[in-house]
Amino acid sequence: MIVKEFLQLLRDPRMKFVLFVVPAVQMVVFGYAASNDVRDIPTAVFDLDHSVRSRELAARFLASGHFDRVASVQDEDRARNLLDSGEISALLRFDPGFGGDLEGGRTARVQLILDGTDSNTVSIVLAYARGITDRYAREIQAARLARVQGAFRPPPRVELATRAWFNENLESRIFFVPGIIANLVLIITLVLTSMAVVREKEIGTMEQILVTPIRPVEFLLGKTLPFAVIAFADVGLVSLVGVYWFGVPIRGNPLVLLLGTTLYLMSTLGAGLLISTVSQTQQQAMMTTFFYAFPAILLSGFVFPIANMPEPVQWITYLNPLRYFLVIIRGVFLKGIGIDILWPQLVGLAVLGPATLGLASLRFRRTLS
Repeated sequence: MIVKEFLQLLRDPRMKFVLFVVPAVQMVVFGYAASNDVRDIPTAVFDLDHSVRSRELAARFLASGHFDRVASVQDEDRARNLLDSGEISALLRFDPGFGGDLEGGRTARVQLILDGTDSNTVSIVLAYARGITDRYAREIQAARLARVQGAFRPPPRVELATRAWFNENLESRIFFVPGIIANLVLIITLVLTSMAVVREKEIGTMEQILVTPIRPVEFLLGKTLPFAVIAFADVGLVSLVGVYWFGVPIRGNPLVLLLGTTLYLMSTLGAGLLISTVSQTQQQAMMTTFFYAFPAILLSGFVFPIANMPEPVQWITYLNPLRYFLVIIRGVFLKGIGIDILWPQLVGLAVLGPATLGLASLRFRRTLS
């Protein structure tokens, strides 16, 4: 059975391309697509003050790399049309008197109007804008204080020095790439395994297999072990892409990652076999795989933090093997932690994996009977 599955998988050059080239290409594409970093926000400047100070602050925004000037407007209707049409996502507005207020020591107001359709992006953009304006205000205050005090020492102040561990440059791509590896492995193993038994049913070879001396457990092992080998190869392939293309570090022990991957594959292969036993056609298997994979990804913490979910949903996530593997793969890649920290996730996968395989085996026996 193992030899048969390998021959059936690898005899077609197009299948080899799908199994080994497509995951690497998807890794590159998804690695660039999965990012929370916001850059080059289409911005229009609405400057009614035309002062040195307004131009100076606008230049600070545009030089930050987060805002990209695409238009300069001088009337309300034009600004509103740009926002409504989606040509800009941010409008930086200076009312008359902005520069005069700053020079006179009064509070000067600047308005940043944002397209709030995407609330997450808006929150990030607001943080960027707040940082730019705060730095500009501190520089003006320091310069004014130096002019007033002359040679006197400025009063002491408290400054917060920040240091980020594990992802020093705070690049969201470094966080997402290990999760993409876990998701690709989930999709590959589910699709391959769910199609394995169904394909035998559709082409009519299941009856021929059943009259052979093969036992159900041997049949299941023959169907799953080739896909496990291919999954390990894909994990190594996409991991190399993540390390050498995106610069994601591997700080931990690869053997811990290998152990976690083995336990994780037991769950995904078992889920794929379970799907194949309840499906009669490959179309049904594909749709059932989609209905399993989509909630698994959403409830894993890959996109949305589990702590932000309602408590009943958080309890459901404990049945999701992807939840545990994401912690393992990110811990090994980014933090360099070992079994002494990751043992709860390993235990969770060690429970879910055999349970899923056992349920699939029982379901397969009933299907045969």
